[in-house]
Amino acid sequence: MTDTTQRFFVSYAGPDRAWAEWVGWQLKRAGHQVELDRWDWQTGDDFVQKMNLALHGADAVVALFSKKYFAAERWTGDEWSATVATRGRLVPVAIEALADDDIPALLRNRLYQGLHGLDEPAATAALLEAVHGPVPPAGPVAFPGAASPDSDTEPDPQRPRLPSSVGLPEVWSVRRRNPDFSGREAEMVQLRTGLLSGHQAVVQALHGMGGIGKTQIALEYAHRFGSQYDLVWWVDAEQADQLPVRYTELADRIGIAKSDAGSEANAHALLQHLRTRHRWLLILDNADQPDQIEPWLPEGPGHVVITSRNPDWHGIAHQSDLDVFTRTDSQAYLQSRIPGITTGQADLLARDLGDLPLALAQAAGVLRSGMSLDRYRQLLTTNTARLLQESDVRDYPAPLAATVNIAATRLTDDGHSDATALLRLGAFLGPDIIPTAWLETARPRLATIPGDPDDPMWLRNALQHLGRFGLARTDFDTFQIHRLTQAILRTQPSPDQAAAICDDVTTVLAAVNPGDPQSPADWPTWASLTAHLTTPHVTTAVADQPDLRATLLKAAHFLIRSGLPRAAHGLATALHQAWSTDLGPDHPDTLTCAQFLGHASGDLGDYAKARSIIENTYVRRRRVLGEDHPDTLHSANDAGTTLTYLGK
Repeated sequence: MTDTTQRFFVSYAGPDRAWAEWVGWQLKRAGHQVELDRWDWQTGDDFVQKMNLALHGADAVVALFSKKYFAAERWTGDEWSATVATRGRLVPVAIEALADDDIPALLRNRLYQGLHGLDEPAATAALLEAVHGPVPPAGPVAFPGAASPDSDTEPDPQRPRLPSSVGLPEVWSVRRRNPDFSGREAEMVQLRTGLLSGHQAVVQALHGMGGIGKTQIALEYAHRFGSQYDLVWWVDAEQADQLPVRYTELADRIGIAKSDAGSEANAHALLQHLRTRHRWLLILDNADQPDQIEPWLPEGPGHVVITSRNPDWHGIAHQSDLDVFTRTDSQAYLQSRIPGITTGQADLLARDLGDLPLALAQAAGVLRSGMSLDRYRQLLTTNTARLLQESDVRDYPAPLAATVNIAATRLTDDGHSDATALLRLGAFLGPDIIPTAWLETARPRLATIPGDPDDPMWLRNALQHLGRFGLARTDFDTFQIHRLTQAILRTQPSPDQAAAICDDVTTVLAAVNPGDPQSPADWPTWASLTAHLTTPHVTTAVADQPDLRATLLKAAHFLIRSGLPRAAHGLATALHQAWSTDLGPDHPDTLTCAQFLGHASGDLGDYAKARSIIENTYVRRRRVLGEDHPDTLHSANDAGTTLTYLGK
């Protein structure tokens, strides 16, 4: 490190990543040290800790001012305010035209250097002047009308371009940008970083369930970083055998196609051409057949982005498993689309929709058309599948209900009967993760799963197909089906089929042995099981099953002992109502359930209700079980404790 070398931290908004790369490159080229989040930070690092260390270790913070930079929800506000508060050196440069109102009052009196609208040599000079301070000319000053020579006689193809110096590339075939795109900054950075990780063709596969937003991320990437490429081409890859035709269209666009050659010959000519061409990006959308796609993946110094439901791209592409929105992203999206919705309302709606991007987009469209939020949330619980058939979302080809039904139909039509049966069974469980060990244990007694129950590979094969069609998230020992996918699938079986599936759900849950509900060592297993038992449709389905009554009571006990009284109250209330009718109010299991309901009410602070329930249970147990029965004595103790809490 020389006397003139400085350490810079580049502070920028996520959508301005292309600018940040260019600024970081120029500063490094000038001999400085640069920290630019994902250039230097690893997945899993504590973001806040890394940011604090970078701010304290930097000689200056280069802040890339833009309208997005000052958005209220961004971390950039913490970065520049921390620098100002600690009297650190802030180097502001504007990358787009800003009005005074766009800039916070605390920063309006600061001089900033504008880079927008300049060509690259002028922008480079302006950036270095902002960093080093103004330097008077040492020699003759060039005539203002003279063209600025390009400083690079041999441009480095890996060097970031000045984003404003060029528009979209001349060879461009991508549909219009989605103006409602929001969030996904971490995924966008991960995608960009992955594509910049090598000099030869880098292939990145974005995979996840239908409606997760794979295509939207690829589309936003193409527009956000289009200026860094000379060629960007979007290919519909759902039908892999049509790739040569799609490639021929591109070959014709760049002038290398031969009219007398077939599509395969022209496609191979394109692949050969891309071997020697720099700065190109191909996006293969809906590519769900890795084995058929692999022979048509180009090589050379360019980038390929694949979107797919299929997670099996090992050995072919670097993989990014996309999840639903974070709750913060869901709230921000809903508040940007639905005027007047509060943060609390957005949080409740996002929870109901499981943070699934397509479902959020559909909900925003319906709510903007006049339906009240309360009515929409009510319909979500009673008419989920019907509600999710409605969509006027232009940027998704089909509403969520159709997306799920198409995938499920393809699964069935391809002859995967065991996967179809497993999908239906999973739809009647809860939306939390399902340990595969539960299915393995219960398999010999599952009536709705076809095939050989002793086949050791049945579950692996079935889950592979569910993952391929984007109907479930699979891991090495668990799988999970989104709550809205479940709701849509639960409408498909006939009443008799649904009853048989519910019997199998009971079999699966009854086969789980979670241990002692009072032992913290066993609580992780209990937590996994109760996540399903407390799901309303599961509770309703299994409440009348004798094989599960003991487990359900232990689940309520676990929830109380582990400090989850609200969940315990909900479960005990549903069970007590069902059992009071089916078994009678004096049945021992009904009375034990009432005991836990009283406990949960007291833990929630409703001591008057707790007293009423506990004293009623005490009276019934004395009559049914006798004065000296342990359960009667337990109720007597509970009654005394509750009176103590009430000051009596």
